[in-house]
Amino acid sequence: MFPTIALIAHDREKEAIANFAKQHASILSRYKLIATGTTGQRIQQATNLKIEPMLSGPMGGDAQIAAEVAGGKVIAVIFLIDPLYAQPHEPDIQALLRICNVHNVPLATNLATAEAIVARLVQNRLAYLIFNPVSGQGNPDQELALIQELLEPKIHLYIHLTTPDTNPAELVQQAIAIGVDLIIASGGDGTVSAVAGAAIGSGIPLGVISRGTANAFASALGIPTNIRQACELILAGATRVVDAARCNQVPMILLAGIGFEAEMVERANREAKNRLGALAYILAGMQQLNEHQVFDAEIEVEGVLNTFQAGAITIANAAPATSVLAQGMGEVIPNDGLLEVTIATQNTKIEAINALVDLLGAALMRSAARREDTICLRTQRLKVVTNPPQKVVVDGEIIGTTPVEIECIPQGLTVIAPVVSPAIVAETPVVEVVNG
Repeated sequence: MFPTIALIAHDREKEAIANFAKQHASILSRYKLIATGTTGQRIQQATNLKIEPMLSGPMGGDAQIAAEVAGGKVIAVIFLIDPLYAQPHEPDIQALLRICNVHNVPLATNLATAEAIVARLVQNRLAYLIFNPVSGQGNPDQELALIQELLEPKIHLYIHLTTPDTNPAELVQQAIAIGVDLIIASGGDGTVSAVAGAAIGSGIPLGVISRGTANAFASALGIPTNIRQACELILAGATRVVDAARCNQVPMILLAGIGFEAEMVERANREAKNRLGALAYILAGMQQLNEHQVFDAEIEVEGVLNTFQAGAITIANAAPATSVLAQGMGEVIPNDGLLEVTIATQNTKIEAINALVDLLGAALMRSAARREDTICLRTQRLKVVTNPPQKVVVDGEIIGTTPVEIECIPQGLTVIAPVVSPAIVAETPVVEVVNG
């Protein structure tokens, strides 16, 4: 669904509307444009604007536009009329005027009112909403309708519903090409991560309307997970610039898990999450603890190679306190230019459970875990090799197996989120290691 502007002109006003479109091409190019046949041709001849042609006026093009207005697709109509010499075969404005009045759609009939519409378009933000209809356990039609109801008075929305064949990166590139003011991702962490990953480095703010199971990215940045509150935050427009990362060139905004976490995520499949919600992850974690195994790991940091026997390795860019395996440093700072690395080396199930409890306590107290079998460090980049190869999960999706190379992208992503005091990083070393 695209915010659409309709363009019509009587014969003696076609040159005027073509000149108007040429003058305001930079604004009009951001919207879908429809026009009656001859009017559309004249505009295309005068500009590079893409016009979707309707029938000519005498053949019912104005009626087609009226139907688009009635369908809720048109945000404004510019119909330059000839008040003195209009011909009988030219479109009659009365029917279109009535439809616009009924649906509260602005209608300009001369250049002065057309300029007023353009001035309003300049003030309104234009957003690309990428909406995953299978995320969460709610009614997607009702949730999308609520989002539109809350946002569309102030923001014009391009709405794209994802499908299994959708490449979110391509949608984000389309949004960037249009020059939108805002990209909004609505779905679970998989959807948010895919959209955010494609937006890295663009400078375009990312809005998040979480509707998933864990909603970890929103929780990590203090973004409300309630749809209404998330929309209110987007309307307020305050932004934060945070870090991003890449794992084997795959964009990463949350964390990469090697070993335990990857196995747990794979167990918590879509069917389990739909049926049990967040409980699916807890049950999957309990099952994985029963099969606790360690593996040999080589971790290279700043040219220094270290070897461990580990049961889980977590490399976090951003993570809420509920992402327990990322909490070795007590807090994952999303804007310090560093990755937080937690290496769990416990050999037995009991030791692993005790370590999880201590990591949860570290997160609650915001202080580093002090265990000899838990190694924690901060670094901008690292490489991990394991024997045997271990599954790797990035932002909730299995991407393959080790080895992996992960690098932080400082200040790589602009997000609409509650404003907090910036992290104090001036005294932070490139590598900081904590080992009980």
